[in-house]
Amino acid sequence: MSLQAILGNFALILFILTIGTGIIWFLDIFHFARQRRARANAALAEFDARHARMRADGIKVEDGDRAKLEADILRQPTWIEYSGSFFPVIALVFFLRSFLYEPFKIPSSSMVPTLVIGDLILVNKFTYGVRLPIINKKIIEMNDPQRGDVMVFKYPKDPSLDYIKRVIGVPGDKITYKNKRLTINGKEVSYEPLPDYLDEEHLSYSKQYVERLGDVPHKILNDEKAPAYVQNPDPFPMRELCSYNVEGFTCTVPSGHYFMMGDNRDNSLDSRYWGFVPDENIVGKAFFVWMNLGNLKRIGSFQ
Repeated sequence: MSLQAILGNFALILFILTIGTGIIWFLDIFHFARQRRARANAALAEFDARHARMRADGIKVEDGDRAKLEADILRQPTWIEYSGSFFPVIALVFFLRSFLYEPFKIPSSSMVPTLVIGDLILVNKFTYGVRLPIINKKIIEMNDPQRGDVMVFKYPKDPSLDYIKRVIGVPGDKITYKNKRLTINGKEVSYEPLPDYLDEEHLSYSKQYVERLGDVPHKILNDEKAPAYVQNPDPFPMRELCSYNVEGFTCTVPSGHYFMMGDNRDNSLDSRYWGFVPDENIVGKAFFVWMNLGNLKRIGSFQ
């Protein structure tokens, strides 16, 4: 793993910091602190003996320096003090991010109108099973992703990148996208038109619909000017399970994989272009916008 990849992997950095500060904390409790205590006891014994001799010689002495001497010797070195202070905080953050909830920031418009650029979201890390951090290996099975879930995953072409899209197809599904309308396993997905969506950044309008994947209604956008066909899909693994034409495509989702699409259908690079997402790439289920500094009204849950 390159240095750039390591620096870009916050979970790995947290893991290294947790292990490093934890080792120092452990060594201090069971080794360094005992050494300091032994040195303090020896110094105090010498201090007491010296003062006893001085008193015997009739010299008046003050015992106030005894406590200061003990405190100076027992004081932790700065590097141990900071490591011991940071260890429980770093360990707690590492545990929360690895097994419970992890924050992400939306960097693109591929999930508009559900999620917009600048949304800070929370991702549930255990809904789809408990995974070991760093290597992302599942150790406890729980729920499988369902159609309509908004899911964060490792980009198949570059696992150092996290992507967020909506689950359109689960293993075994036959997905047809024809003239910008979905059919799953031979059943047409329903669409309800809404007022056009205004893109305030580009001052343009897109057609907006409520799409229903099973029991999950959510909004999607279509750009009338964009073609229905997929332009230049990659030669991704198991590409033979997909067929493309001028009206769209048809794909059969292989076992252990998922088909993902963005809600901003004509402005999203997703499974149509780079293929299926393997189960081992799953990070978690996105479920809550906890902050958007540009629009506090966006805070809340979403589908």
